[in-house]
Amino acid sequence: MPGGRLTQQERQQIALGLADGLAYAEIARRLDRPTSTVTREVMRNGGPTGYRADLAHRATERRAHRRAQSAPGTPQAAPRGEGRDEGAVLAYEEAFTTLLMQSGLPKMMSRVLTCLYTTDEGSMTASELVRRLQVSAASVSKAVGFLERQGLIRRDREEGRRERYVVDNDVWYQGMVAAAASHARFAETAREGANLLGPQAPAAVRLENIARFMDFVGESMTRAAEQAREILSDRQGEG
Repeated sequence: MPGGRLTQQERQQIALGLADGLAYAEIARRLDRPTSTVTREVMRNGGPTGYRADLAHRATERRAHRRAQSAPGTPQAAPRGEGRDEGAVLAYEEAFTTLLMQSGLPKMMSRVLTCLYTTDEGSMTASELVRRLQVSAASVSKAVGFLERQGLIRRDREEGRRERYVVDNDVWYQGMVAAAASHARFAETAREGANLLGPQAPAAVRLENIARFMDFVGESMTRAAEQAREILSDRQGEG
């Protein structure tokens, strides 16, 4: 079974296999590669619907170039923990980042959020994020500002002027509550349109159906969030 990095030709075969609807295991079999290799390759480069062989190959070359350029004295990424497979962790972080991007979050914001979620402390300073991501301080500042405005992270001030950016378990609950509120506003607006157009108009019926759907979904999300909130509690140390 061949090892080492995927070649450009292999990436083209992966793209063709995805286009044909083949499973990762079948693509891997045809390449004589482990299924995990194909899975990581696809998930770190746009997912099954966004994978492009040429873009994936260039991205891999850029990562290799950045590693080669890292010289003694250059700020290095912070360690991720003892006993962990660094390559596997990196692949997972890229897959998680891709998932966040596919949900609509911009790339740099997705990278920062992934860092915070996969760090044991659940918090990092701006300088730590710069070292981990190997990006500029300005890029980190813009990303954390966006994430804070979206309620996805919060800012804690330590002694002196240094700040830490923190992800709380409760953010998923708050996100669902905010989404439910958005559904309620959508329902209200749709219902206003239905009333304006008149109850018998086809467009009014359509808008009223949308309003009823949004009401139901929003209320269901709120109930589910309340019922599931305790799942997000930190239970480490319980016997």
